[in-house]
Amino acid sequence: MVSDRSGRALVPVTGNCPRILSIAGSDSGGGAGIQADIKTITMLGGHAMTAITAITAQNTLGVQAVHQLPTDLILQQIESVVSDIGVDAVKIGMIGSAEAALAVAEYLQRLGVAIIFDPVMVATSGSLLADRETIAAFGKLMDVASVVTPNLPELEALGGKEAILDHGCHLVIKGGHGEGSVVVDELHAPGGLIRRIEGKRIESSETHGTGCTFASALAVGLGSGLDLNAAFEQAISFTRIAILEAPGLGEGNGPLGHQFVTDFQDDDG
Repeated sequence: MVSDRSGRALVPVTGNCPRILSIAGSDSGGGAGIQADIKTITMLGGHAMTAITAITAQNTLGVQAVHQLPTDLILQQIESVVSDIGVDAVKIGMIGSAEAALAVAEYLQRLGVAIIFDPVMVATSGSLLADRETIAAFGKLMDVASVVTPNLPELEALGGKEAILDHGCHLVIKGGHGEGSVVVDELHAPGGLIRRIEGKRIESSETHGTGCTFASALAVGLGSGLDLNAAFEQAISFTRIAILEAPGLGEGNGPLGHQFVTDFQDDDG
């Protein structure tokens, strides 16, 4: 297992079928959350396992209702799969509550595998998915994460690049919420910039679940033995192609086309 300077795992022990645990909320519309994670992990050749943190009534137009699951049930889901099947990497998305964030962070620090934390605060539709207390507890998850993957509004809400890197994790700054014809995604280590990838902006409203998809793809890459640089590149390619292949469902921000991604070469640039 390869680790960074803090001892945090970046490339865990792997096999032909990396075991990826997603800790996230359920999206009844199938576009984001657990559903997007399962599709991404499966398409990339991993075995998807889940610990559902919340159940949402959700579609392409927004989030109509949220039911937070008890923290002890979230932890039991994690323990059930870890104790029997094992895990090569973890992806964290919507965590639901401050209590759950703190408890999950405490549990995960003992695993010694790559942990990807996507600090979900607001759905693509604009619906709030984390309150102020929960966002404040994100610090504990960043303490145990190998990589944190905020979009630009989330980066600002968490205090900026240096504030996140002070937790000792790596950081992906996703440029999809930026402006201009070029999207810039950056990979940073606590010591500085590692990689910068530019791509032509894809003009599409079918972007529901892009953050979940990217973070899950990154987890699969690390769980399957890729180094961080290669996993970062693969995750970007998979996500971009899934956007291009979106099936055009719903009346709002539609889901990606995970099921139509057959290779990871993005000819669109």
